[in-house]
Amino acid sequence: MRTVVLTSLLLGGYLLAPAVARASQPVTSVPALDLSRYAGQWHEIAHLPLVFQRGCAGDITAQYSLRSDGSIGVRNACRTHEGGLASVEGVARQVQGHAARLQVRFAPGWLGWLPWVWADYWVIALDADYQWAMVGEPDRKYLWILSREPSMDAALFARLKQQAQDMGYDLSPLVLAAPLRDSGLAPDAARDEADGAPVQSPDLTGQDRSR
Repeated sequence: MRTVVLTSLLLGGYLLAPAVARASQPVTSVPALDLSRYAGQWHEIAHLPLVFQRGCAGDITAQYSLRSDGSIGVRNACRTHEGGLASVEGVARQVQGHAARLQVRFAPGWLGWLPWVWADYWVIALDADYQWAMVGEPDRKYLWILSREPSMDAALFARLKQQAQDMGYDLSPLVLAAPLRDSGLAPDAARDEADGAPVQSPDLTGQDRSR
C-alpha cells in the first residue's frame, strides 16, 4: 500500500512539475523604454478583469504625456454601458534602474507619499516601432494588450497571449475589448509573420502594477 501511495505521489509530482515551472517563470520587463516614443494615445485591445473597468463597454484608451518634472501624465478613458464617456487622470513615475518599469497613482497628490497608492506598471513586451505593447506586473493580477490602432492583427494578438502565458499568466478570464483583424494568411504563414514581428525581448534577469 505504501508503495502504491508513494508511486502515485511521485507520478503526480512529475506530471505537475512542468506546470509549476511555467508558473514560477518571472514576469520581466523589456530592457529599454523611450518615454518620448511611448507617450501619446494607446488603444486597449484586451485586459484581465478589473473592478474599476467594469463600467467600460468599449473604446478604451490610455493617454500618456511627459511632464516638465520628469513624471508622466496618465489619462484613461472609455465609453460606458450607458453610452457616455468616463475618464480618470493620474500620474506615473519610472522605477530607478529599470527604464520599462513604472509606478502609477490615481489617488490625490497629497497621498503620494504612501507606498500603497502606487501600482506597478511593467512594459513586458514592446514593438520596436512602438506600435503595440503589453503591460503587466509581477503578481500577474493585471495585464493589458495595447495598440496604437483601435484593432490588432489576430496572429499578433495570439503571439502576445502566448508570451504572457509563458510568463505564468492565466488568461482564461481575458476580456477582449477591441476587434481583431484577420491577417488573411494561411495558419503557417500567419504564425511566421507574427514570429517575425519586431519586439523587444524581456531581460530575464530582472523583476514591479497598472495601466
